[in-house]
Amino acid sequence: MGLMGSSGKKSAPLAVSNRSETVVGANTSIVGTIKSDGNMRIDGSVEGEIEVLGDLIIGATGRVIATIKATNIHVSGAVKGELQASNQLQISQTGKVWGDITATALQIEPGGLFRGQSSMTDADEPLLLEAPKPSPA
Repeated sequence: MGLMGSSGKKSAPLAVSNRSETVVGANTSIVGTIKSDGNMRIDGSVEGEIEVLGDLIIGATGRVIATIKATNIHVSGAVKGELQASNQLQISQTGKVWGDITATALQIEPGGLFRGQSSMTDADEPLLLEAPKPSPA
């Protein structure tokens, strides 16, 4: 049938949507700005800016130096730059990220590497906690 047959193989880590997918092959190198309304998979090398409205998967052979914005980001290759995931960012056991991360959820599998700063965002961020009020004496 399609790419997601029932052959018993492990499925992709991120949920697959009905959006179209752009693939940057292992033998492809891109320098510049990439914008996509769908999903994207990078198995080659990209340098510049990447903005994906869907999910971004950086495969084990992917090498990226970029500012990245996507809904979900899954890293199995190497990334250097600023990463913004409006939902979830996953670093697999072969993934390496050097840079700053902003995401609602962050998952790093054992063996995965992350060097940088991370901040977790939430659409419904609670107010800062206030100091307890003194009780009346």
